[in-house]
Parts: sequence; C-alpha cells; structure tokens
Amino acid sequence: MTTTTYRETALTNSYEFTGGAGYVLPEYPFVPPPELQGGAMVRHPVVIVGGGITGLTLACSLARLGVRAVLIDEDNTVGVKGASSRGICYTQKSLEIFERLGIFERIAAKGVQWSVGRTFAGDDEVYSFDLRQQGNFHLSSQPPFVNIQQFYIEGFLVERIQELGVVELRWQNRLTAFEQGADCATLTVETPAGSYRIEAEHVIDATGSHSPLRKWLQVPFDSRRGDDRWCIADVRFSTHPPVERHTWIEAPFNENRAVWQHLMADDVWRIDYQMAPNADPEAVSREDVVRERLARQFGPDVDVEIVWVGPYAYRSECVHAMRHGRVFLMGDSAKVVSPFGARGGNTGVADADNLAWKLAAVLRGKADAALLQSYDDERLEAAQQNVCVTNRTARFLRPADGSERLFREAAIGLARQHPFARALINTGRMAVANPYSHSRACTYAPGSAAGQSVQNVPFAWGDGSPGTVNALLNWAAGDLLVLVFGDLPATALQRLRRLCLDAPVRAVQVLGPDAPAQAMEHVRDPKGHLQGACHVFGHAWALVRPDGYLAATGETINTRLVAAIERSLGLRGDTP
Repeated sequence: MTTTTYRETALTNSYEFTGGAGYVLPEYPFVPPPELQGGAMVRHPVVIVGGGITGLTLACSLARLGVRAVLIDEDNTVGVKGASSRGICYTQKSLEIFERLGIFERIAAKGVQWSVGRTFAGDDEVYSFDLRQQGNFHLSSQPPFVNIQQFYIEGFLVERIQELGVVELRWQNRLTAFEQGADCATLTVETPAGSYRIEAEHVIDATGSHSPLRKWLQVPFDSRRGDDRWCIADVRFSTHPPVERHTWIEAPFNENRAVWQHLMADDVWRIDYQMAPNADPEAVSREDVVRERLARQFGPDVDVEIVWVGPYAYRSECVHAMRHGRVFLMGDSAKVVSPFGARGGNTGVADADNLAWKLAAVLRGKADAALLQSYDDERLEAAQQNVCVTNRTARFLRPADGSERLFREAAIGLARQHPFARALINTGRMAVANPYSHSRACTYAPGSAAGQSVQNVPFAWGDGSPGTVNALLNWAAGDLLVLVFGDLPATALQRLRRLCLDAPVRAVQVLGPDAPAQAMEHVRDPKGHLQGACHVFGHAWALVRPDGYLAATGETINTRLVAAIERSLGLRGDTP
C-alpha cells in the first residue's frame, strides 16, 4: 500500500444553525498530551477523531471492554456552542446500549419517556400510534423513547469514560493532517501548546458530515439537498401541552405547513415549524416573530420563556463504503439524514456499538481481522435504509408538484375518514434497530433470525433473582453468547463444553419455571420473553453477539453452530 498525505482545508459546521446564544455547556480542561514532551512517536491501537455522541459512545464502549484508545476533539465541550439542543429523541435500541454502558439511569432520570404519537391535518387527527403496543418495543426493560437534549447524553458519556479510566480524552486537539500507510496511520494534531504526531492501527472518523478525513480520502458519496426550511423554538411553558409526540402535516396556525412538538428535559419543549422555501432565516428566527407564531398555536395569552431559537435546513448523504483502509466512518461522517423519525444520532450510536465489540475482539486476539469488514456490510445497509426512509418522509412533507402532491392530498383526505388510509400518513417512521440481511458475520438459513436485534427482555437467574439480556451480555464480557432453550442430550452438552473451552464463547441454558437444570449455567424464562426475543421456538439455540444481535439460530448443537461461531469471529468467509 502506498502512503498518501492529506492536509487541512477550511471546514464549516455540519449543522446549519444561525443566531442564538445557545445552552450553557460544560467545559473540559486542555491537558498537554505526552507526545508534546518529545521522544519516540507513540502508536495507539485506536484513535477516535470527534467527540460527539458517536465518538463518545465508541470510546465508552471500548473502555467498558478494556480496550485502550485515544479520542481527540477540537472543542472543549459537548454539544455545539450556540447551536440548540440538537438531537433529542433516543430510541429503545440506543437506550439499551446506554444501559450496557452504565448511563441509562441518568438519562431516564433527566429525560422524558414517551410512546404515543399523534398526527393532525388541520383539526383532524389522521394518524396515531402507541409504541408500547408494538412488538418491536413492548418487552424491553427500556422504554420506546426518551427525549433529552443531546449534550446531556454526551456529558454523561464523558463522565462514564473518565470513571472507567481506559480511554484518554484529549480536548482542544484538532486533526490537521493524515497519512495512511501499510503499517499504520499517522495523524498530525494541533493543540494550544503546539502540534504533535500520533500513530494508530485503526482510525475512527466521527467528525460529522463535513469530515476532513472523508474529504482527504476522497470518499465517494451520494447526496441530495432539498429546499425545505425549518425553524426550531426551544421554549418553556407556564402550562404544559400533553407529553406526547404531536405533529401537524397542515397546521392552520403555521400557514398550513408542518409543525413538530416534543417535550425534552428541564421542561423545555422543542417546537419545529416548517417555513416557506424562500423564507429569510434571520427573519423567521427573530424572537418577536417566534412569539407571534407560538401565540397563534397556543393562544394569545400563552406565557413562554424562549430558551433557544434558530433556523435549519437539511440534506441527505450516504457514502458508498464505511471503511477505507484503516479508517472507519461512522455517524454523520458516513451518512446524513433528514431529522424525521430520529434516525440520525441513534444510528450513529448503533454504528459505535457495532464496531466496538469487533475492534475489541480483534485487538484482544479473539477474532480475525477479517471480522472488521462486516462493519461495512452491516452499518452501510443500515445507513442506506435510514436515508431511504427519511427521504420518503421529506418528500411527503414537501412534495413536488405532480404525483407526489396528488398522493399526499389523497392520503390526507382518505385518512380523515378511513382508518385503512392512516398508515399512508408519513411524518417520520420512528427509528428501530436496523436488521442485517447480508452480513459476512451472520449465518443465514431458511427460518433463521440471523441479523435481528434481541430486545433487552427480563428473565430470572438460576437463583431466582431478576436479570435481563444486557446482564447476560455483560456477563459474557465481550464474548459470543450461546443460549440453549430446553434440555440437551449428553453428547450435545459435551460438544458445547468443548466449544466454550476452544473459542471466546459463553453458554447458558434457558429453562422453563420447573424444568430441572443440567450441569451448566442456566437461567429461567417463565414467560417465554427471552425465547421470543431470540425469534426461536421449542428446543433451539441462539448465538447472540456482544451488540445484542443474533449471529445465527438453529435447532441442534452440531457443526452448524461451530461454523456460525467461526463466521462471527471472521474465521471463515464461505457462504453459509
């Protein structure tokens, strides 16, 4: 491999916010890194570039697995100074990940849980849902959604990383140049105390949609930009609207344009107003204009405190590959989606969770380096799905003249009177754990649930104490987990024991409330929630990865399980 050097050019903020003083954010001290003291250049196994929610989730995940890494960020805080609360809706899969990382309780205590969404056209409710009644959400120990300002989660992650003490956070360290060679990558970093160089076996690009690494590497990507414009108003009310997700496709108080309404932490409401395509960003975000808009929505006597106001626009982008040599793209560096359905930050969190266990397994010598390529298989598929879904919503909310507008008008008209048409209303398909359909780290077969996420459902440990899937994953400590449902013949039990000795695999027997335990670790699943979460029935096994995804399922302990374990560790690349 030839060595190529890249240099810094001017960058812009990846969010199109203007004006406003923003929230008061924590600030972290600059600590001169040891490389500034001179001496030999240090090579690190992992260098993460970017301290947003994606980079910090990866750093925390690696720290929890005992993998040393360095994270560099050009700022000295979380969030973006002067740039609103940013992401606010965190889906169940992200909350399950945060629970494994040890910060979910803080998020739940600070944020607002919700599951009901209602959509209106004028004064008519044309669509509604309750996620707690849906199979994708109702069994997990985490709620369907928690609304909380993004900078809170980032701050919790920083504190957790500092508690774990494995990953080094370097604030006010800005990447200015990059080289990638056969042996390692070399990064040049600028700090208030001077510049230094650092080597890395693996580089994680979590710098956002205006990534310098993506530009230097000339990463190809598809892009789409529309003319839709919105204005955010983060406000506090003296009297609260309902704690639900309310959306209007055609809001009479907003010139028949769309409106979003969400409650966040600190009793702050996020109100998003769709603006005319030719609206002046400065004019629509003036405080007096926003107050007039709020008065039209909530009445002339509404008493509000404006926390932050600013306009935004959006675009969609998706790279063609998420790995380029030693560089892994994640979060907004890999894809940018419109904000409908909370598929931006949540997919960045899932990117980090996916890559963390694979890097840990490879660096600890438990998996082959070929496993890392499955990150591109899986998370590129997820990125493409999320871009597609959010683009459809964007077209519904801002349809082009012709067939798109005709379809929207017909859907709204029918939904006002006929329940069957309400599913056609599209104000954002809420984020879910994306399934993987063609990963080289999963073993697919007819009837297999490989590539599906396992909800964090409850069960009982062998001693009767309560447990969850996350507790099992934590017990496995980064190894693969084989769940065996029902009794095992003596020969199969011996084969399973040998597997656990020869490979990084932990095995647990899952029994009903009264079944006798065999000579192995066991839990009890009296309501069948664990078996249902693994999408298997009767006597069966499920191979669960450290990120809570199914690598394979089957009925008997045989060579198919052995092959599935090998594929999950990158040890074989044959078609299953």
